[in-house]
Amino acid sequence: MAALLGAACISFSGILYRYAAVSPSTGTVFRALFGLPLLGLVAYSERRRFGALPAPAIRLAAVAGVFFAGDLLFWHHAIEAVGAGLATVLGNLQVIVVGVVAWLVLGERPSRSTLLALPVVLLGVVLISGAVGGKPYGADPGLGVILGFFTALCYAGYLLVIRHGGRDARRPAGPVAVATLFTVITAGIVGALYGDLDVAPAPASLAWLAVLGVTSQSAGYLFISISLPRLPAVVTSIILLSQPVMTVVLSIVLLGEAPSPAQFLGVGLVIGGIAAATLPIARIRDGLAAARSGRTVDADEGRMGG
Repeated sequence: MAALLGAACISFSGILYRYAAVSPSTGTVFRALFGLPLLGLVAYSERRRFGALPAPAIRLAAVAGVFFAGDLLFWHHAIEAVGAGLATVLGNLQVIVVGVVAWLVLGERPSRSTLLALPVVLLGVVLISGAVGGKPYGADPGLGVILGFFTALCYAGYLLVIRHGGRDARRPAGPVAVATLFTVITAGIVGALYGDLDVAPAPASLAWLAVLGVTSQSAGYLFISISLPRLPAVVTSIILLSQPVMTVVLSIVLLGEAPSPAQFLGVGLVIGGIAAATLPIARIRDGLAAARSGRTVDADEGRMGG
């Protein structure tokens, strides 16, 4: 339930960012700022009950915050290039990106399912970019794909580091609060250097950013952090894959985005490829078969007992 609630919360991120109508750096800084009070309150409660976070956990959370700032900055730029729905799908390439980087840099050969899924996902990315298939949606879908790739890299770094640093299931909010604080600091520095940071957005923009901060930034990622140590990886993968699907639908309904048929096909290929690369299909099939068999036996036993 926590993972599902987290996925539902963060599925609105791109929608609320669009409603706020601010620059990428401004959106990153203020959504994190508005998310900090709730996270800080929960983290303070955890500290009182279980003591302070260990220094290594704090350092890892700080690194995760830098990665998360990069994730949001690249993603916000990608939204402006290719729309909220398609940018969110591209950001979820992190599963494939991690496998390829580990292969090229660390010499860790990816699984057979990942190798089979890679060309499918790449074809989906090409279709989303608008390189083939007629007139695509987005101001610059090719640039959006590049930004989506860097979003996926940073998102992968965030998830890996925050999971490693948040192994204490008793206090999931502490590492997320520290990471969010460093997201604010990193995005503020980048925004000041890049020149797109607005320190006084319009009241309407602040209102939307406040909703974004409370729902997606704090509640959404807190729910996900709660679920990560408690669920098998396969269950988490299935639930989190619902998020880009929800965002695509919401962006069409609430923002009027209109991906081309080729881009829709690309979305299906990307999400399907990611699912094939991460979900142990054989185990799922065997589990379903065992469950059906168990129900049949129970029914037979029930009739015999009657």
